[in-house]
Amino acid sequence: ALSPAGATQQEEWPVSMRILLVEDDPSLASGIRMALKPEHYTVDHLTDGDTALVALQNEPFDAVILDLGLPKMHGLEVLKKLRSRGSALPVLILTARDALQDRVQGLDWGADDYMVKPFELPELLARLRARIELSLAPAK
Repeated sequence: ALSPAGATQQEEWPVSMRILLVEDDPSLASGIRMALKPEHYTVDHLTDGDTALVALQNEPFDAVILDLGLPKMHGLEVLKKLRSRGSALPVLILTARDALQDRVQGLDWGADDYMVKPFELPELLARLRARIELSLAPAK
């Protein structure tokens, strides 16, 4: 079987990559989960920042798709706390906040990528693949 990047799964990817999706919009989260499933991703969906931070501390994930406008704890605060623990887990911010200052702040605080809603699913999948492949590449 080929991974999305063209390498065999045995060479590059585990059978299924585990993604944490932190998104408080249930219909959007459902659509993302459905799009990721055929791409060999297992998706855990959480709806608030506090719960996400606990899960990130206690569970192994391969990447995070993180909204910013979350209940209980803002997505940037989740990101900041994750990075303060020394985690290099790939984080892709997916948010409606499209101002330049928001994008720069998200990247400066440690996001690996930043996408603005509305978005196209093929682009989300491509960016997610790129971030995961980069994280799996041997250190030079």
